[in-house]
Amino acid sequence: MSEVIAATAVTKRPQWTRYLTNPVVAVYTALVLVLIVGSVLVGLRGGVLLDQGGIQNILTRSTALGLVAIGQTMVILTGKLDLSVAYLVGLCSLVAAETMAGDDAMILPAVLLTLACAAGVGLVNGLVVTKLKVNAFIATLGTGLVIRGYLENNYEGPAGDVPTVFQHLGYGRVGPVPVSTLLMLGLAVLAWWFLARTRPGYHVYAVGGDEEVARFSGIRNDRIVITVYVLCAVAAGLAGLFLASRLGAGSPWVGTDGGYDLESIAAVVLGGTILAGGRGGVAGTIGGVFILATLDTIFDDLGMNSFFKDVVRGVVLIVAVALYARRRRATR
Repeated sequence: MSEVIAATAVTKRPQWTRYLTNPVVAVYTALVLVLIVGSVLVGLRGGVLLDQGGIQNILTRSTALGLVAIGQTMVILTGKLDLSVAYLVGLCSLVAAETMAGDDAMILPAVLLTLACAAGVGLVNGLVVTKLKVNAFIATLGTGLVIRGYLENNYEGPAGDVPTVFQHLGYGRVGPVPVSTLLMLGLAVLAWWFLARTRPGYHVYAVGGDEEVARFSGIRNDRIVITVYVLCAVAAGLAGLFLASRLGAGSPWVGTDGGYDLESIAAVVLGGTILAGGRGGVAGTIGGVFILATLDTIFDDLGMNSFFKDVVRGVVLIVAVALYARRRRATR
């Protein structure tokens, strides 16, 4: 009798609770709650979180992390990771700034060279993982350390010069929305289209779901993994271009100072993508990026120290993963 009652309770569960089990809905619901609670806390200190300046600050903070996290999402969907992105962001900012050297005519060549350099690093990551069969964690960490060694040996600080025209990417706005935010959202739409509307995108999910089944189905797993690593690196290259436009020069440590390797993984996980691969998407990742950017803005407005910031961010990440895991168990 108790089993019948329990089964009836499950089948009569309110529609809104079933709706919230969608990870995309859940992450944006959490974002709204963070905005509401943050507005109250900042308001108690005499500030305003969601005025024009505050909104633009959140959007600008989201851009670089969002660009990297979009690429990281595609890699994680295959069940892999990319820990080289933070060093790659710094390298790409230097390639762009030194190639431009303050000359407007060199903007396009610098952008193309930067993206080509990033794609080359992604290709190396993909080949090491697929052909040499090195664990993705170790392979991308090794690539990152190689880049780090190059940066430490050749740079002691910022280098290069970004023309004023190119700095509009970092500071320009279309109405109240930063140009850089539009770039990030545009890349998110392209990534969503690639994953949801193209055959290679379907193959990304298949490889992440089960590599052996995907291989028996005729999918070229190695090609898919190499592709997502190249795309992830290009996204990191775009983040390097954006940060160079903000700084007016290249900086070897702009990526590691921002913690874009682990931060991007955190944003992807907050967005509901499973680290084992095969389930998730870019829409949730953007929500996770906005949550992290909003938390940073709230912490700055409240004047909290860096230790407390890290504690809260860690707790938020752990709670989110625990809730997702509980939801999957309940679904099963």
